[in-house]
Amino acid sequence: MNNSDKMLGEARRNQILKWLEDASSPLTGSELAKRTKVSRQVIVQDVSLLKAKGSPILATAQGYILVSAQAPTTVQRKIACYHLSDIETTQKELQIVVDYGATVVDVSVDHPIYGDLTASLLIKNRYDIGQFIQKISSTNAALLSELTGGTHMHTIEAASEQILENVCEALEKEGFLLS
Repeated sequence: MNNSDKMLGEARRNQILKWLEDASSPLTGSELAKRTKVSRQVIVQDVSLLKAKGSPILATAQGYILVSAQAPTTVQRKIACYHLSDIETTQKELQIVVDYGATVVDVSVDHPIYGDLTASLLIKNRYDIGQFIQKISSTNAALLSELTGGTHMHTIEAASEQILENVCEALEKEGFLLS
């Protein structure tokens, strides 16, 4: 990589913000690194600096997004779940949520030492589930629920309360919902 081709410091961070504003889907750290001709680690540091300065950037399993300040047109609910911490069961749980038209916003666990640990997911459809499962498998990463023996929480989001009700009923029927 030729150093003269690299985008530098503040100019690079401003460009990253512009790309995120214009993006219709999440941008990965690798894609941003390629565009700016720096390493992915530099992008991670840039995003951290931008977030520290108040930029509403969210890191998701699909990449970085800029969070809109528009009024919400959806409803959210926090649900408590329990199931074995394996890929197949996790995939089934996520499919129930998206098949009813909801989004899995995040997953969180209450860790006995670190407290609340939350990871953004933004899983909206079966394609996103496939991408998430592939990343877990290819990186050999642990699911957060493994830290708590299968107990975890999700924030789910949908266009209506009825959709959230339908999701919860389906999850309860499969034995995933803690009540």
